[in-house]
Order: sequence, then C-alpha cells, then structure tokens
Amino acid sequence: MTLLYGFVGAGIFACALYMILSRNLVRMLLGFSMLATGVNLLLFLAGRIESRQPPIIADSARALGEAADPITQAMILTAIVIGFALTVMLAVLVLRAWRHAHSIDSRNVDSAESLGTPQEREPADD
Repeated sequence: MTLLYGFVGAGIFACALYMILSRNLVRMLLGFSMLATGVNLLLFLAGRIESRQPPIIADSARALGEAADPITQAMILTAIVIGFALTVMLAVLVLRAWRHAHSIDSRNVDSAESLGTPQEREPADD
C-alpha cells in the first residue's frame, strides 16, 4: 500500500510540474496547489502510516517504538498552512494580472516592465 501511495505522490508531482510549466496563469496556480498536495502526501508517507500504536513512550523505554511519528504529522499541518497561503497569494496575483492585462497568458502580462500609469504610456497626439 505504501508503494501505491509513493506512485500516486510521484504522479501528482509530475502533473504539478507539467501544469507549472504552462503559460496559463490559472494552470500555474493549480500546479502549485497540486505540488503542495504532493509534498503533503510524501511527508505523510515518511511518518509510517501503517502503525496502530499511539506515539507514547513507555516508562521503561528510552525511545519511541513502532508508532506513527508525530513530527511528520506536525510538518504536514505546517505544509498545509503554507500551501494554502501560497495558493491564496498566487490567486490574488493572477486576479490582479487578469484585471490589468485582461489576459491569463503569462506572455501578455508585462506590467512589471512598464512604468507609469496607462495614461502616461500612451503617446501624446500633437
């Protein structure tokens, strides 16, 4: 079952990279969101999901036995928050680019290179 999850995680990474390399800004946004999901799945696999024992160290033991690792669970929660924040920030940037350039193609969004307001850039009719 872990091998299946590994292949699913690799497939999600491959689809995410394909979408990130697109010129469509919405596909890029969804690709970054899928990449965050793939990272969460692979972190989940690193924490040994097959164990049924709680992560509690017994009084006589010095280390945790065969149990799910709570550190990876905390890392997954952190990765979920970071992935959501990245998705929201990129969604705001895509919306701003669409409102300014009326296009979601990355080749048509060149507002970072232009200076001034649109009225200042228009040639004067003299």
